[in-house]
Amino acid sequence: MRRTEGASATGRFLTLEGPDGSGKTSHAIRLTQALRDRGHDALLTREPGGTPLGERLREILNSPSGPPIEPLAEALLFSSARAEHVAEVIRPALDAGRIVICARYADSTLAYQGYGSGRPVEQLRELQHIATGGLWPDRTILLDIPADVGLGRKGPEEHTRFEVGFDLDYHQRVRAGFLELAAAEPERWVVVNANRDPDEVFEDVLATALAAVDEPETSPVRMQG
Repeated sequence: MRRTEGASATGRFLTLEGPDGSGKTSHAIRLTQALRDRGHDALLTREPGGTPLGERLREILNSPSGPPIEPLAEALLFSSARAEHVAEVIRPALDAGRIVICARYADSTLAYQGYGSGRPVEQLRELQHIATGGLWPDRTILLDIPADVGLGRKGPEEHTRFEVGFDLDYHQRVRAGFLELAAAEPERWVVVNANRDPDEVFEDVLATALAAVDEPETSPVRMQG
């Protein structure tokens, strides 16, 4: 990892990742509010989504009644939404000194379309470098949970294409992928056991975020390369 050369931003970029049903959305909402309560200017966003284009693509990518999508096409669609998201929402917020909390980001493409669907991870990493302009989080919180437990948390009304169209083995590969990514970059990732009481999980999420927010930085925007 390396810093953005010559950057003047003072914001922080925090992402929450994890298998389906790990609690990313609920903890991202709680974390954003907790940071605001402490006087921080925190922005909550999500992927796919965050922009009009991203939300339209989210409907296509997550629809449980939609047709199967080839893994490379899937990765390209997610990455298209991400490129717009970074350009229109994330970078401007960081440049304004805000804290950006994002539920899912580029690591999800590596875990799902890479480890889950079998696309070459390094190929997907290059795609993410292009889509994000090299922007990677300051801290990524992995909400880790066994795949079957996470899937069991979601009712039928919450099911997306990823619950309807993919088997347990797929989701287990996704979880293993996240853990491998975290092990390879311990300076960025923090693994939190999400198979506990939600309040206990959130205590760890908040502590991790506060440590990242208070960490002295010359430039908060991290680049991969």
